Amino acid sequence: MAELAYTGADKDQFAVSLAAIICADGGVDVTAENINSLLDGTGNSVAPYWAPLFAGVVEKAGGIKELLPSPAAAGGVAVAVAAAPAAGGDAPAADAPKAAAPVEEEVDALEGGMDMFGGGGGDY
Repeated sequence: MAELAYTGADKDQFAVSLAAIICADGGVDVTAENINSLLDGTGNSVAPYWAPLFAGVVEKAGGIKELLPSPAAAGGVAVAVAAAPAAGGDAPAADAPKAAAPVEEEVDALEGGMDMFGGGGGDY
């Protein structure tokens, strides 16, 4: 197995990120004290400002889960953002610009073009 070659600030960020995720996964508050305790227990040392910085970001975001969206969240985020003005934002829903529906072209996969192996399609 290849060893990761992080050094300097990259190593510090990586170690503190993993420590924050481990704290949250273990049901422990993501605080600078807990991050430093975990880092000490694993034999890692980082610059003293990293743990409070990461703990502050996690706290401000409302938890580590807010920073690590689930794979299915990509579609949900756009829907939530688009629905926000209609649900009581400053702009009424009628004033919101309407998105044009995407136009799909019908393409016959066997008509001309190349086959999946790069050939001309009809030269078998």
